[in-house]
Amino acid sequence: MKLKNVLIVVKDIEKSRKFYNEIFGLDCIVDNDGNMILTEGLVLQDEKIWKKFIDRDVIPGNNSCELYFEDPDIEKFVEKLERAYPGTEFVNRIMTHSWGQTVVRFYDPDGNLIEVGTPM
Repeated sequence: MKLKNVLIVVKDIEKSRKFYNEIFGLDCIVDNDGNMILTEGLVLQDEKIWKKFIDRDVIPGNNSCELYFEDPDIEKFVEKLERAYPGTEFVNRIMTHSWGQTVVRFYDPDGNLIEVGTPM
């Protein structure tokens, strides 16, 4: 068995596509009207469709999982993020763990938690 994709729920799929393209360089490879697959295996699912599938409310900012990316120049990444999305909500600004990795955590426009860390 092989993990193929990770799906996150979004309110505005086009706004989210733009965010993940501008900030992480992910491109759309499949657009199935409310279900969009981006490069690197990230899937954006329209909230209305997701609610129909699971028959439950979506809880933004629930902090139960995170998307993890790596960037060797974390300071430059944060500058780009703040310039493009000045209203970004940070969980923690740039910090360095005891094992030496530098990370930043923040929410995407839909409350999905993201961590960007320096490569280990």
